[in-house]
Amino acid sequence: MASEITLYHAPNTRSTGVRILLEELGAPHRLQVMNMKAGEHRAAAYLAINPMGKVPALTHGDALVTEQAAIYLYLADLFPGVGLAPAPDDPLRGPYLRWMVYYGSSFEPAVIDRALQREAGPRAMSAYGDFDTVLATLLGALSRGPYILGERFTAADVLWGTALGWTTSFQLVPEEPAIMAYIARVNGRPAAVKIAAEEADLAARHEAAQAQA
Repeated sequence: MASEITLYHAPNTRSTGVRILLEELGAPHRLQVMNMKAGEHRAAAYLAINPMGKVPALTHGDALVTEQAAIYLYLADLFPGVGLAPAPDDPLRGPYLRWMVYYGSSFEPAVIDRALQREAGPRAMSAYGDFDTVLATLLGALSRGPYILGERFTAADVLWGTALGWTTSFQLVPEEPAIMAYIARVNGRPAAVKIAAEEADLAARHEAAQAQA
């Protein structure tokens, strides 16, 4: 690949899923690791890349991509031969895009409002409606499994597998049998297992560095 892919990353954050996706894709890349405990994500150099100081962020040549779903879509389309993104003329393309966007537009806002004990607001103004419907819609998709599009594993499963892993671990989402089976299936894949071990090592090193600071 002519241009280098660089992932701006902090361990055990939303960018962990992007690491897993890069591993699934076999995508050559450079990892730019930041220690959030030391506040590196708030430094001027990184704020020039993402003014919100959030990870993940991705650069590829002149392209700068932020926002989880955008990064997943970009990378999966960049490596079409791996097959983690349905082609534009594939009937699964629409459902794939739906579930990629549903995470950030409906699921995460609903989970955060529930965690903070905030009301969703008037239905006409709420991006997601209500938590119970959001969860039921997700469970409906997972019940047709083994993956969110049925038999086909895609980049959407990397997103949802990591997201459901952390939301259930913090008891933000109920440990429904369909959810837990899905997490085990997706996060038990070799790419996810490998990155989980590397993330634990990175996090430990950051903790040690912070303790010595």
